[in-house]
Amino acid sequence: MSELNLMVTISDRNQIRRFLAFYKEYSVNIILISMGRGTAEDDVLHSFGFEASEKAVLFAMVTTKEWKTIRSGLEKQVKIDIPGTGIVFIVPVSSVGGKKQLQFITEGRNFEKEEESTLKDTKHELLVVIANQGYTELIMDAARGAKAGGGTVIHAKGTGMKKYEHFLGVSLASEKEMIFIVAKSEDKSSIMRAVMDQAGLGSKAKAIVFSLPVTETAGLRLMEQEDE
Repeated sequence: MSELNLMVTISDRNQIRRFLAFYKEYSVNIILISMGRGTAEDDVLHSFGFEASEKAVLFAMVTTKEWKTIRSGLEKQVKIDIPGTGIVFIVPVSSVGGKKQLQFITEGRNFEKEEESTLKDTKHELLVVIANQGYTELIMDAARGAKAGGGTVIHAKGTGMKKYEHFLGVSLASEKEMIFIVAKSEDKSSIMRAVMDQAGLGSKAKAIVFSLPVTETAGLRLMEQEDE
């Protein structure tokens, strides 16, 4: 069974149409687009062939098998290895909050998630919540009630998945908020359940939540000592 991954593409904004056209050719549906700006110093930028420009960040879900084909296409068609073109990477998804949410983010590709990620010994997980704009406090209140700490909010816009809007009652073609929460692995399930129960697809927030394994952390030791 192929592993599910979050695929992240970062490129200059003037390259966004090129990447979207490529992903459409490979039947990859970009679920969210966020905008940003490069922050590296000039000497670092020049060494990699980049300029300090506005960036676009694309998010999609792909299986490991699909990624191998996509990566080959990125190398041959997009010339991703040429400095300044952009960067694309994947992160394995360790769990998804509910079967409907899994069906939505995989576009009904009949993907059946394995019990857990192969990275089972990680001490922390990154919980990613995608929700309608304006419901951050509702989501964070639910998460904190299940032992979550703080969160980071990123504003994004959905690209639309119309064939599932009627079935699931969810539209991604609107302003969205991505909330990143780093939590202990032992608390992951309870936090995800709390978010789904209080701000899930049955609520106005229409939150979708999944988790990514965190292999290394810095700065969390003090937080854990305070908990003890």
